[in-house]
Amino acid sequence: MFLKRSIDIVVSFIGIILFLPVMLIISIAIKLTSKGSILFKQRRVTIDMKEFTIYKFRSMKIDFDKDAKGIQVRGNSNVITSVGRIIRKTKLDELPQLFNILLGDMSFIGPRPELPRRLCYYSERDKKIFSVRSGITSPASIIFSNEEYLMNQVKDPEKFYIEQIMPYKIELNLYYIERKNIFYDIYLIFVTFFKIIKKIEDKDIIKDKDLLSKKKEIEEKIGIEY
Repeated sequence: MFLKRSIDIVVSFIGIILFLPVMLIISIAIKLTSKGSILFKQRRVTIDMKEFTIYKFRSMKIDFDKDAKGIQVRGNSNVITSVGRIIRKTKLDELPQLFNILLGDMSFIGPRPELPRRLCYYSERDKKIFSVRSGITSPASIIFSNEEYLMNQVKDPEKFYIEQIMPYKIELNLYYIERKNIFYDIYLIFVTFFKIIKKIEDKDIIKDKDLLSKKKEIEEKIGIEY
């Protein structure tokens, strides 16, 4: 959509300028408190199943996930640095993705870009989510804003994610694609902010009661099967 892409370009450019002081502070903090690069780079999959390099502020120690495969980690893991805990909790580690948006790899709204190694779990129907440009936020991202908390409750985060969370996220992403339009995207931007400050509930994001109930089923499995 031309309008959506135009908005992405303009807003991401403005965002880079406005958040540049914050990004500089975070960069200095990362450099002063841990060894390694400031940015974490990883291959992801976006629209038309094209691979690209996603940028984040590094929040983990350099000796973890050296090959950037995307190993699932608990939010309270000791591989996360002191600065990393702060920027992950506040989502500030995602700020470098403004450059991904400006370059056209991502959009503000859309399914989160997937790890290439996880494509083997996708059916042909599931791959419909790659018909749109990946994004920073989406109904799936908002619903699972507490994902790190959930990961902290299970013994095997990777197994739990693959078997429980990922299939549900795919359904939520398909839900978004079926309903996407510029007004829904604008609504999701505001919803994302209100979700961060805990002023909105999941029922305000997803209107499908059956789909919404699946999250409760997933949470009930924590500590029982995983």
